[in-house]
Amino acid sequence: MTGGGGIEGESPPRRKPLTVLPLIALIFYDVSGGPFGIEDSVRAGGGALLPILGFLILPVLWSLPEALITAELASAFPTNAGYVAWVSAAFGPTAAFLVGFSKWASGTLDNALYPVLFLDYLRSGGLALPSPLRSLAVLVLTAGLTYLNYRGLHLVGLSALFLTAFSLSPFVALTVLAVPKIRPSRWLAVNPKAIDPRGFFNSMFWNLNYWDKASTLAGEVDEPRKTFPKAVFGAVGLVVGAYLIPLLAGTGALPSETAAEWTDGFFSQVGQRIGGPWLRVWIQAAAAMSNMGLFEAEMSSDSFQLLGMAEMGMIPAIFARRSRHGTPTFSILCSAAGVLVLSFMSFQEIIEFLNFLYGLGMLAVFAAFVKLRFKDPDLSRPYRIPLGSKGATAMCVPPVLLIATVMCLASARTFVVSGAVAATGVAMYFGVEHLKGTGWVEFLKLVPADSFHGSLSLAGDEDADVEDVRAVLLTADNVPAGELEVHISKAE
Repeated sequence: MTGGGGIEGESPPRRKPLTVLPLIALIFYDVSGGPFGIEDSVRAGGGALLPILGFLILPVLWSLPEALITAELASAFPTNAGYVAWVSAAFGPTAAFLVGFSKWASGTLDNALYPVLFLDYLRSGGLALPSPLRSLAVLVLTAGLTYLNYRGLHLVGLSALFLTAFSLSPFVALTVLAVPKIRPSRWLAVNPKAIDPRGFFNSMFWNLNYWDKASTLAGEVDEPRKTFPKAVFGAVGLVVGAYLIPLLAGTGALPSETAAEWTDGFFSQVGQRIGGPWLRVWIQAAAAMSNMGLFEAEMSSDSFQLLGMAEMGMIPAIFARRSRHGTPTFSILCSAAGVLVLSFMSFQEIIEFLNFLYGLGMLAVFAAFVKLRFKDPDLSRPYRIPLGSKGATAMCVPPVLLIATVMCLASARTFVVSGAVAATGVAMYFGVEHLKGTGWVEFLKLVPADSFHGSLSLAGDEDADVEDVRAVLLTADNVPAGELEVHISKAE
């Protein structure tokens, strides 16, 4: 096998690296995809004031720290393992596996939203499908988008560029038409009795998270140490603008009494009331296209995460096998199956469950970032957050408090479901370790060419030198063929 997962003697799969603009578009869709889905924050916030403040303050307290950490650690570990590699270097393979599983589960839950949201927008436009047809539509949408993902990450990145432009275009028209109707006093409206804290924080958190997801694409990026920080910061500005401008236009142009109507898909009605039927249809089409981009970006991140974990020897080698398009076939199919299983859940259920699981994973990521700053301050970081180790630690406090708030507001059912997912992750870890000992399933083992006495194990002592871990994680993506032996071996 080669580092890319191909068979010896076969021509390597086609892999076109991602450049800055397609990567910005993919990060945009990992995090946002446009203002679709922020409508519920107005209802849950009891008016316009709280969501406007939320989208002004939380990007600074939550999104920016997460984006900065992603830029620093993705430049230090430019591998498809992404945050799994960071946690492995800081805390060892057991913690890394559990974080990888919880984040993959969270991402699959997130992806199950997008076919549902697409159909919700059709329903708001008057096209409500009966239950059997709705289920069939979810299946067809998932299959079609999964095939596009299979055809290649470069194609997905270029598609994301087009989808970004198309998805945001109706909101340019909406904003221009709304300007004469805006009454700034409406932005200050808030009804304390109508505030739903759980719904509000879950909506805000969901709309501003997943910055670290793009780190699982670092191994597919052209010059990742330079490209990744540029793309992350470009995406931050795009995401904040894509939320705030339409929100200010819609809430400023419509009466404050409409706050209770702001539910999923309501932006199409905002378009109807401000511009007429043509703008409503345009927004609905943009919503459909946006959900395509969201699905593609999330599936890319989830499937390449599994590929990265397989390249680290954490999960079976089959997940590292690439198609002739350079995409991880079995990883994509696994993620698609998860989406289909979870797509029957409601919008609010999915958001609350995925937020809790994502929060658990992010606590580990923040802890890994801090530990690596102190444990190995001299680790090569082509982009480094311009703060000392103590300042970087202080930067992590607000997002950790936000995660704690979201978790404390979770329902008892969410605690039960999340506990079951965590227990499943632990069981899977020990199950995988058992499989390594049986020899029934093949696993990748990386062996540097100058160390034929054995592989540099990633499953060893948690206090192993960070540079050693990093070196092994990067070899498959950065060392030319012939300088690295990658064996698919059965554990002895």
